[in-house]
Amino acid sequence: MNAARIVHEVPGRLRLKLATDGASVAFASVLDTVPGVRRTRVNRRARSIIVEHDQRPGVRAGVRAAILGPLPVALPGPLPGHDATPPERRPAIAASKLDAGTPGPGLLRPVSAGAAVLAVMALPTSLSRLVTLANVAGTLARGAVTLLRRGIKIEVLDALSIGVSTWRREYITANAVKFLLEFAGYIEDSTAHRSDDLLKTLLNPNPESVMIERDGTIVRVPFATTEVGDLVHVNAGDLVPVDGRVHGGAATIDQSSVTGESLPIPKEAGAPVLSGTVLVEGRLVIEAERVGDATTTARISRFIQEAAEQRGPMQRLAERLADQRVWITLGMGTGVFAVTGDAQRLESMFLVDYSCAIKLSAAVAVKSALYRGARNGLLIKGGPALEKLATIDTIVFDKTGTLTHGSLVVTDIVSHDPAAWPSDRLLALIASVAEHSTHPVAAAVVDLAHAEGMAHIWHEEVDFFIGHGLSTRIGEGNLRIGSRHYLEDHEQVPMFKHDAELKRLEHDGRTLLHVALDGRALGAIALRDRPREDAAATVDRLRALGIRKVVMVTGDRRETALRVAENLDLDDVIWEADPERKADILAALRRDGASVGFVGDGVNDGPALITADIGVAMPMAADIARATAEVVLLDNRLDALADAVALAKGTLALIRRGFATAVGVNTTIMAAASLGWLPPLASSVLHNGTTMALLADALSGTRIAKPAAGDRP
Repeated sequence: MNAARIVHEVPGRLRLKLATDGASVAFASVLDTVPGVRRTRVNRRARSIIVEHDQRPGVRAGVRAAILGPLPVALPGPLPGHDATPPERRPAIAASKLDAGTPGPGLLRPVSAGAAVLAVMALPTSLSRLVTLANVAGTLARGAVTLLRRGIKIEVLDALSIGVSTWRREYITANAVKFLLEFAGYIEDSTAHRSDDLLKTLLNPNPESVMIERDGTIVRVPFATTEVGDLVHVNAGDLVPVDGRVHGGAATIDQSSVTGESLPIPKEAGAPVLSGTVLVEGRLVIEAERVGDATTTARISRFIQEAAEQRGPMQRLAERLADQRVWITLGMGTGVFAVTGDAQRLESMFLVDYSCAIKLSAAVAVKSALYRGARNGLLIKGGPALEKLATIDTIVFDKTGTLTHGSLVVTDIVSHDPAAWPSDRLLALIASVAEHSTHPVAAAVVDLAHAEGMAHIWHEEVDFFIGHGLSTRIGEGNLRIGSRHYLEDHEQVPMFKHDAELKRLEHDGRTLLHVALDGRALGAIALRDRPREDAAATVDRLRALGIRKVVMVTGDRRETALRVAENLDLDDVIWEADPERKADILAALRRDGASVGFVGDGVNDGPALITADIGVAMPMAADIARATAEVVLLDNRLDALADAVALAKGTLALIRRGFATAVGVNTTIMAAASLGWLPPLASSVLHNGTTMALLADALSGTRIAKPAAGDRP
């Protein structure tokens, strides 16, 4: 069975009928990618999609091709997830529960209700009665069906209020209230539709094809056939289709859609690039490292889908309290009528409900926050994560890759025999051997040697001793490179003569790589992980946002930990902690009553990310850290964490403010109505005006202040 069919067509416009009532937002996202399609509009209640296009040749055929397959279905599993379906069988985009609930906006009902108001003002009473009955029949029927199927809900109150006005022959009032209800419903639907559309813009499908280099020839192949290691060619204006590193060329890339970077970023050979970014100028050849569902855009899409389906405690509480207040409205209205016998007061009171303002504004505020976060490189996994992030009072940082860049740089080259082995020759020797290793220490040494343009020094085959070091032979003898423990305890190289200088470097927080030749110490290279430039400012900003305790925990030595922490306003520094101890530290903080967030990026951070109330993964985090964390930062700046906390706290404050406003204003309106101070029409205007204002406030959401380009590391 086809996913949809074309049921109506005029120049520049198609109307599709969906086979089921699900996946309409995701399906519209697929249609948005058809060349020539300008816009899609979803009416979920009618199970239809309006497609507006530019009438170019082939656009109708493209739409037909898109609807021949099955409806998109949800991608399984958490970030990064895994889908056993073969790539060529997977849908271009996944569905989300954004489709559920309210229909897409339509003006027909409020326009017809408005026309009825004008009609009854001009027609005689007998015709006014017929027009009114025809106009309000749908509302009365919905109220009756709701009462039978779902019990006392807002639809029942609306039907009772309009029904009483009609029974009392107040035809202008009945039709005017009907118009206000329909217009308010249109605004509510439009607001919900707008918040869905915000998230829909983030669910971008992969491109249909890419340009890759195979056997020396550039060919266009289907995206699904791209493999790790392929050389992908990207030109100016193209969307980057894979995650990888620049193999050749130079360009500037707009990363705003993924990381929130405000300015294009220059990229050269060796630089990482992310899928979903746009090449502004230049040309790149990218070696693919992640393709298909493993790319950044695919993971973001999956993350957003999961997030949209989850409701937090505050949102569920708002819905429950809103439903309870329908009974309050019914009870108070009935009580006032029993005492006063005034049907007009009953009408006015039944027109006041708390449900829409409370329930819908909370949902819209959450969706708006998820959208704004994702647009600024903050992936927050739904309402529960947003609320937990807003309530944390303690943050624990892993050191490496969070408070520091996680990449070592050479700070000192120490030669114990400077006459025979000056520092530049010693560096060239160590780099010539270390280039065969993938260890971060070796990579830092090799990078410096390459930057200095040093020549390679001949050596024989290199032997590796995992966890210790390297061994080879050069013209002068047997060469050993590695830790002091390896050289002293395994190779019996005496190093006590150099203790004073080596201990000074270690005490200063440096990591040392030692080298020995034929049992004699030649020297050492000192390295240090660079603290992030924005670390201190981020800690200060977190405290200003209400974080009471900030802790750093690391597996490194005491000296290294204290060196990183010396300029930071930290409450505690814990060193030489293995993954299990990190988790125990977090558990202890929670037992003491703290609400704890943990920020990490490594495979060994998994236990801590799970133990914390909420886990935050850094941009270059291992896949297991990304999968475990409830918040993933895509922008490589620590201050993005403060952005996430500010967004969460602002959204929670927005929901609370909306709840308090809805309860306060509507209670005031109801009190005035019960005293006979407000006729039904005025009651409806004030109530629905409040609802619209709260929805607009929720949709505007909490803004994220982007840092200036110069503030970025």
